[in-house]
Amino acid sequence: MTAWANLSGLQLSELIDAGRTFAVFPIGATEQHGPHLATGTDTLLSEWICREACRRCNLPMLPALPYGCSLGHTKAWPGTLSLTPNTLAKVIYEVAHWAISATKIDRLMFISGHATNGPSIECALLQLRYEFPDVRFATRGLWDISQEALRIYTIDGADIHANIAETSMVLAIEPNSVCMERAQDVEDCSIGLVWRYAMPATTSTGVVGHPTESSAALGRQMLDRLVDDLVALLSQAEREPWPTVDADF
Repeated sequence: MTAWANLSGLQLSELIDAGRTFAVFPIGATEQHGPHLATGTDTLLSEWICREACRRCNLPMLPALPYGCSLGHTKAWPGTLSLTPNTLAKVIYEVAHWAISATKIDRLMFISGHATNGPSIECALLQLRYEFPDVRFATRGLWDISQEALRIYTIDGADIHANIAETSMVLAIEPNSVCMERAQDVEDCSIGLVWRYAMPATTSTGVVGHPTESSAALGRQMLDRLVDDLVALLSQAEREPWPTVDADF
């Protein structure tokens, strides 16, 4: 068991003292996912995938953050709870600051389940790296853990939401959070566009993709691959030495 919230302070200290000073911070969102999929999808998937990978790597996993920056979803559909970019960056910064200064974490990987969390995470990372130069930081979205992860996430479009991948993976782990009879397919109309648009400009339902083609069996295959690839990424990161800089110049 390596989930931060399930460990006592003493157990966490023992894990850190045993050399597990590399932690993973899953960051999700609470937002509309069309008429068929739960609002907590991004948090559910980031937390589940990180938990399985951390269990296999014996790494501590911080509690998943269930709120992200979802302003692009607007208030056109019910269910979205969004932080502003600055607030999200501040929350991530403060949680990470405590993990480093009070628990002696020296490597921290942010794993996001929601694309537009990216700028806030990067902002927090820049500040943290400046204040803690001896700590290493990295960030990935679930879709860019690997090339195969990107293929899985974008199997039915580039600018997807509540699509085959997300719907199938939730079907595999929380089937009661999916109402397949309400699933509707919406083609990705953003391909080739120059400007970036809020979701109501590109979908009438909050969906982009083909969720009607989803299945729990497909979702299990996707999850297995994403966990395998995250384990590989974490293992590579844990082995990575500090860069050697040639001082002769």
